[in-house]
Amino acid sequence: MAIEVVYERLTDILRDVFDDDALVARPGLAADQVPGWDSFAHLRLIFSVEKAFDVSFSASQMSGLKNVGELAELIDSKLSKQ
Repeated sequence: MAIEVVYERLTDILRDVFDDDALVARPGLAADQVPGWDSFAHLRLIFSVEKAFDVSFSASQMSGLKNVGELAELIDSKLSKQ
């Protein structure tokens, strides 16, 4: 799957999880830039991503993510191993 498609799908997921149609997944987007992105929302986001992409993340992978770019790269890495 092309990384552009990953970002498109992440945009849809972000908009759904945070109920904000203006959100756009981009590499530098981080939790402190999105209202309501707390630890509970982070878990909802990760679970939504796991379901949408049919991947799973370890606890250390989830907690180590700094921004959407790192999440997209992790998804891309997992998809390339399938």
